[in-house]
Amino acid sequence: MITVDAFAGRRVLVLGLARSGLSAARALAAGGAEVAVWDDRPTNRETAEAAGFACADPMQENWSRVAALVMSPGVPLTHPAPHPAVLAARAAGVPVTGDIQLLRQARPDARICAITGTNGKSTTTALVGHILRRAGVPVAVGGNLGIAALDLPPLVREGVYVLELSSYQLDLVDAATFEVAVLLNVAPDHLDRHGTMANYIAAKQRIFAGQGAGHTAVIGVDDAVAAAIAEQPRAAGLVRISGGSADADIRVVDGVLTDAEGPIVDLAIAATLPGSHNAQDAAAAYAACRALGVPRAAIAAAIPSYPGLPHRQELVGVIDGVAYVNDSKATNADAAARALACYDAIYWIAGGVAKAGGIASLAPHFGRIAHAFLIGEAADDFARTLAGRVPHTRSGDLAQALRQAQERAANDRRQGAIVLLSPACASFDQFRDFEDRGDRFRTLVTALPGRRVILAPAESAA
Repeated sequence: MITVDAFAGRRVLVLGLARSGLSAARALAAGGAEVAVWDDRPTNRETAEAAGFACADPMQENWSRVAALVMSPGVPLTHPAPHPAVLAARAAGVPVTGDIQLLRQARPDARICAITGTNGKSTTTALVGHILRRAGVPVAVGGNLGIAALDLPPLVREGVYVLELSSYQLDLVDAATFEVAVLLNVAPDHLDRHGTMANYIAAKQRIFAGQGAGHTAVIGVDDAVAAAIAEQPRAAGLVRISGGSADADIRVVDGVLTDAEGPIVDLAIAATLPGSHNAQDAAAAYAACRALGVPRAAIAAAIPSYPGLPHRQELVGVIDGVAYVNDSKATNADAAARALACYDAIYWIAGGVAKAGGIASLAPHFGRIAHAFLIGEAADDFARTLAGRVPHTRSGDLAQALRQAQERAANDRRQGAIVLLSPACASFDQFRDFEDRGDRFRTLVTALPGRRVILAPAESAA
């Protein structure tokens, strides 16, 4: 745990008691702050009280006594409306902050590599951590992925914190400076939380706030929004990266990761990084690690041994010659497109709580889909989009969809058949989160009949 002593002897209110909120409360208490906590959910308050924290309703708080409001990123800051505690804090002139800002305050001399993007940030974060470990650099990986930022261990001066940051977390970053800041891509997502695309883009760009000379901004140029951000003036050094043929400092040419010095590594030997989207992730990880001082050859040697992450095109097993791939992390259409582009003869399991725009943008990939099996709230809407274009079945739930997909693939006997869970949806209608959905898929695949090769789950970045 990282101790936060900036508020020693002063009262701090922590709002939101999920993973990062409780982590912040522990770190502040260890640093001598008078910590009060609150969550609108009674069960979360009970958990915090059992851990020894005092709950205090922020609407009954004397804000003149409060030094800071520390927000969990899951609590609305601006849209669809600010939490009432935010309005009360701002009216009283109390600063509103989050755990990432607290990490920088607590470790002002630490090296931090921060990574964001609509898609690919978890893979890139884990890959950077993997490369640094293989190169012998002390490293701690967390943030939005795995371990909450303030639960990470203190590192020696030459160590690196590698943080995946969501737009929610970046909204709470005011002045934290990241030595290396990575923006992979920007596509419409979380608009219910940010209100407009412009607000979402602004949140993503906050990753570069505070950067100056000696720092590095790594920006993907494979989508128009991120490419436009790369054109903006900045004090930090800029490295443009591409997963394909776009004009960039680091790009992938015919499957080979390449920089100004020439070929680095053939990504064909990196089995856990399929597709152009993972090529962009590899380019970003290479750029970040070079900026952190890792030798070129050491990065090239580490990339092929990257073990992958659960729920990101995770090959769960092969049954009767059909591969079963868990891409539950694909919670929007853009993420699903990245998986669909990697395979042919796809038996696609999709659905859940749809994001704005549904799956209309996936039309260029429909020819790859042998049959779609639709689940959850989005099933009817997705069926209308697929009508007359992709054979499909309203399966209802994941277990039924998987049984039907296995049967259809067995009857069709198509070479290279893939049963792909890449939902293009949030999971909250039928599952706790995307991890719960992916874990359920893995369990169900393990129970399917047939001759099989079932693989162990991919290792966690934590």
